[in-house]
Amino acid sequence: MKKMIGVIILLFISIFVGNIAVSESIFPYKFVKETLPNGLTVILIPMESPGLVAYYSVVRTGSRDEVEPGKSGFAHFFEHMMFRGTKKYPGNVYDSIVTSIGADANAYTTDDYTCYHMNFAKDDLEKVIEIESDRFQNLFYEKQPFQTEAGAVYGEYRKNVTQPFALLNEKVQDLAFDLHTYKHTTMGFEADIKAMPEQYEYSLSFFNRFYRPENVVILIVGDVDPEATVELMKKYYSAWQKGYVPPAIQPEPPQTKERTGEVAYTGKTLPIIDIAYKGDAFDPDNKDYVAAMLLGDIAFSENSDLYKKLVIQEQKVQFLGAGIPMNRDLPLFEIYSMIKSEDDINYIRDEVFKTLETFKTNPVEDKKLNDLKRRNKYGFLMGLDTPDHVAGGLARLVAITGGIEIVDRLYTQLEKITAEDIQKAAQKYFTPERRTVVVLKGTK
Repeated sequence: MKKMIGVIILLFISIFVGNIAVSESIFPYKFVKETLPNGLTVILIPMESPGLVAYYSVVRTGSRDEVEPGKSGFAHFFEHMMFRGTKKYPGNVYDSIVTSIGADANAYTTDDYTCYHMNFAKDDLEKVIEIESDRFQNLFYEKQPFQTEAGAVYGEYRKNVTQPFALLNEKVQDLAFDLHTYKHTTMGFEADIKAMPEQYEYSLSFFNRFYRPENVVILIVGDVDPEATVELMKKYYSAWQKGYVPPAIQPEPPQTKERTGEVAYTGKTLPIIDIAYKGDAFDPDNKDYVAAMLLGDIAFSENSDLYKKLVIQEQKVQFLGAGIPMNRDLPLFEIYSMIKSEDDINYIRDEVFKTLETFKTNPVEDKKLNDLKRRNKYGFLMGLDTPDHVAGGLARLVAITGGIEIVDRLYTQLEKITAEDIQKAAQKYFTPERRTVVVLKGTK
């Protein structure tokens, strides 16, 4: 509670002193960053959370790194295989340890990274470090369990594509990208997933290339002693050998004209439209990119004029939203909507286009822009209330940049964005030649 009060005080000071003055540091917690001789980065964030610790192992490899033809989906596949255990702690033994200490352990895979996370009592910190270090250095599985897990992953894919949004996203990425590995989703291309049972030897090489200390950042947040914890990390991780081999990712060539597509969903659903524009990689020093983050909220969030018009007044759409993601390479800036009637698809599409054109010519009101900046900062700070929320909120930034120093740079830049910067971003990114439009319709 004391820490939360401190966060709130910090926020209000930054808001009211000098009309959102830029404080020396936005991130409210002190942290220790240690790089072991083998390249493993450890970030420790002590915070008031009596007896609780969050332990996040961020592997800076996701579906983006799957460059070999026919081998998409392996980053996600390894999320599964990492729970198969080692010779010292086989999967069932690892699971029983996690259960016995009352820990909450899980993992997820994204386009840019894979994250393994656990929440537990601080008394079990050394045991957690031991079992996590063991599986990251000594993962062991034979061909039969590998093939069993590969079949389960294909089952997960088949279940996933029964959801209209997953099917739509798969089509949008495939259509929007030609060469870059963002062309396939985190799950991978279906043909590649089906072929996984025959890729046992390749899977071993994937682990050896990417699961190396130079490619991993470990976040430890909560009731911890940084100095003692660093010594434990050295004890259990120092034997991990270097060997990371970065992939040769092909850059995406400039898009020169609009692309359009349709998806027939074999089920019952309202039509969904996804309007995607080629953006820029995450860079807090790129004013255009940071301004686009704000533009997405101003133009298409629940507080926007277009949302009020289409959702509340005209009631033509189920929802409307936008996503300006943080990625290592150029992502898609997306506007999406579920529409109540197929007859209104073109109307909704044109309303989105018109809205973006308006922002190219008309400056945003200063009050609206400043209110959004306050909300963003407030939302970020209020999300840092537990060890798990802190580590989870930082995971993507850590994966992209290798550290958390970027937080202050990002929020400092956000404070500097002007109405003219918003206009410039709208003019740069939201043009027809950068655009891919896909509509999904149900067949029942």
